[in-house]
Amino acid sequence: MAYREMWEAEVRHEELNKYRHIRGSDRHIVEQKATAQKLVWDEMWEKKQAAEQKKMAKEAAVRSKEEKKELAITKTKEAQEAINQLETILLHTLKVDDAIDWNILLNKKKYPEKKPAKPKPVPDPDEPDRSFEIYKPYLGFFDKLFPKLRKRKEDEAEEKFTSDHKAWEKKKHQIHKKNKKLEIDHAESVKNREINKSKFEEKQEEGNKRILEKKNQYLNKELDAISDYCEMVLANSEYPDYFPQEWDLDYLTDTKILIVDYSLPDIDILPTVKTVKYIITRDEFTETNLSNAALNKLYDELLYQIALRTIHELYEADVVDALDSIVINGWVESIDKATGQNTNACIMSLQASKDEFLTINLEKVDPKACFKQLKGIGSSKLHGLSPVAPIISIDKEDRRFVSAYDVVDGVDESDNLATMDWQDFENLIREIFEKEFVSSGGEVKITQASRDGGVDAVAFDPDPIRGGKIVIQAKRYTNTVGVSAVRDLYGTVVNEGATKGILVTTADYGPDAYKFAKGKPLTLLNGSNLLHLLEKHGHRAKIDLKEAKIFFAEQKT
Repeated sequence: MAYREMWEAEVRHEELNKYRHIRGSDRHIVEQKATAQKLVWDEMWEKKQAAEQKKMAKEAAVRSKEEKKELAITKTKEAQEAINQLETILLHTLKVDDAIDWNILLNKKKYPEKKPAKPKPVPDPDEPDRSFEIYKPYLGFFDKLFPKLRKRKEDEAEEKFTSDHKAWEKKKHQIHKKNKKLEIDHAESVKNREINKSKFEEKQEEGNKRILEKKNQYLNKELDAISDYCEMVLANSEYPDYFPQEWDLDYLTDTKILIVDYSLPDIDILPTVKTVKYIITRDEFTETNLSNAALNKLYDELLYQIALRTIHELYEADVVDALDSIVINGWVESIDKATGQNTNACIMSLQASKDEFLTINLEKVDPKACFKQLKGIGSSKLHGLSPVAPIISIDKEDRRFVSAYDVVDGVDESDNLATMDWQDFENLIREIFEKEFVSSGGEVKITQASRDGGVDAVAFDPDPIRGGKIVIQAKRYTNTVGVSAVRDLYGTVVNEGATKGILVTTADYGPDAYKFAKGKPLTLLNGSNLLHLLEKHGHRAKIDLKEAKIFFAEQKT
């Protein structure tokens, strides 16, 4: 089988108790899926909280006995609908066309921001006129007799006119200035809107382009596109919110087999209430629950339905005939009653060829009998959660890991790490961290050499407190490492579902890099730190950046 570089991300939502493991060959698509899944779960959690608060408020508002009797009837109806939904899980999907409608995936929304309304200019105030009555001097009898008195009143009138006219000119100037600012602001708003609209449409076009590219890749039966398409089919499948809806899948091109590891719900999360009654004499509600036997039967039938439904959805959506056979391994995460510890076991496994499966009338089958007819593997009592071996298992080994080789023992004080071959440098970093983690039983693996800034090595530290998966990136630089490299590392840590990221360089980091790393699970080791780490494990070397710059400049010429 040809080598495929795979990217992985683990997404969790503690409140909903949901987890999803996302894999793919395109790092950006995997990151987008992880981000989208988080948003979906966040929205689901908000809606769930709002619904519960609304329900509690409604129930708290119930006062009279008649209202409480009605509430009991409503609760009984809801309980019966919840159980009926589980009993008809398989029938529900038969009414749906599971093929992906690519046109629906295209973003056809118009830019939401309306054009800014053109501002209405403030009109000029009325200009004072000497003919106005207020600017005419009022002359009394004595004013007419004495010229000085007359002139004084005429001067006062003129002075008032002059003052008012100046005030008018000032106000007019302010209004013109304000109107001009309104015009400038409007023009700026129009310009900004056009810029934002252009960005929106560019992003929209880019997203639609990716969808159409993915569609063409799928129609051409490209490996990763088929896996992504099947992912979309499973993601579109509607189940109750409390279902895990988690899966991992692998497509084998040579045999056209799709393997699906599907997380099944634990019996403990299923609804068990059958009826709710209001006892008037005690002013309280009482519930009648399913018996253990009825619950076990409901659970077993539900799992058989889910297995058949999953295969049906994938085959119905397989419009390019990429699937010859599907294997579904049903996993249940539960608490072991004997130990009290969490356990995750495969309790059922089913393989069905397309030709064989499409002859089945799912509308009329008994799910358990159909499962057995297809030679499915599982205990006769699935609720016992007895583990079974999957018919075919997904190969979950990280294919990026490659054989490493020793470097550090050949390094001495005369070796300039800044001029070391980049692949030797990555192996050196792997070796030195292997020595660092070996005391706690840790393991360090180097990944496929790609020089693309991705994962260079992955450390697995078993320490229960500080351990986990640690991403290590090596940068043999001669210049200051900027914030972009640290951002890339953080993105990789998130994408890999790692607990920590370590960036090692022969140079140093800029202030923006340290600022970005602050408060995040990132460790930045510069050239000095690296030499100290080497010395700690009994090795010496040097880092001479000036010498390295001359060395690389001579290599270019």
